[in-house]
Amino acid sequence: MRLPRTILAGTAALTLLSAAACGGGGGDAQRPAGATALYDALPDSIKETGVIRFAGDSHPPYRIVANDGKTVTGIDKELQDALGKVLGVRTEISIVNGLPAALSGMLASRYDAFNGPVKDSAEREKQFDAIVWMVTRTSYLIPKAGSAAIKSSGDLCGKRVAGTAGSIVEDQAKRLTEWCTKHGKPGIDFMGLADTNGTILAAKSGRADAAGMTESAALDVLGKEKDAFTYVTQTDEQGAGVDQLAMLVPKSSGLGPVMLDAFKKIFENGEYKKIMDKYGLQNVAVPEPKMNTAATP
Repeated sequence: MRLPRTILAGTAALTLLSAAACGGGGGDAQRPAGATALYDALPDSIKETGVIRFAGDSHPPYRIVANDGKTVTGIDKELQDALGKVLGVRTEISIVNGLPAALSGMLASRYDAFNGPVKDSAEREKQFDAIVWMVTRTSYLIPKAGSAAIKSSGDLCGKRVAGTAGSIVEDQAKRLTEWCTKHGKPGIDFMGLADTNGTILAAKSGRADAAGMTESAALDVLGKEKDAFTYVTQTDEQGAGVDQLAMLVPKSSGLGPVMLDAFKKIFENGEYKKIMDKYGLQNVAVPEPKMNTAATP
């Protein structure tokens, strides 16, 4: 017996719907053409949105924020674009008000990562995976128009130093204060501010005698305002050492190991070196990325 056309058509439609539900329309349908094992290893939440959300404060030359408060250029943008390319997803940066906002935002799942550069510490590794991709030393911008006679980092004892609150610079200032007191000098009066731009303005306005920041950031400012500042760099004797700087990713997200592999890829394909060379950061580059170095015995 032959079935009516309407029944045949209905049966065919149901067959197509079943095929879509069972195999054709699952996660594989969303997989980008040419996706690699790195993409497959990403957390499902990122594969669903196709984007990794970075938090970032204003911190030239890492994050140079345009007047619209949204457009970002600089090292971070180029580094994140390179990472996104090997991962097969887009990246975006949301500007936040300093390190505490970035950390709390990641723990609240508003952001997936924060590129810092922020110091890798055992305390931070309790909640975050830290992918180390550079090192640094702390430098201090000194306004040429200022009255404070600062010729070396030792002359900062007893002076007002502005720096980003909760940053590596604050840690470095504490070590420098210990050095000052050990040598019978008054400690540093540290002013914790929201971002690097704020520290520069504090020094320019006379509210601070110096602005502390990473050496790469100090060199960037000097390149733009060479007639306005000089700078001094903290020494090993004063507790500077060479700090490991990292991108932070919440441990709970599972993104950390994948991001480490993405960093390894951009080291291998030359993108890392290209970016570091472009911004004159050869002296703070590392031979390979590592994760959670502070917890390593």
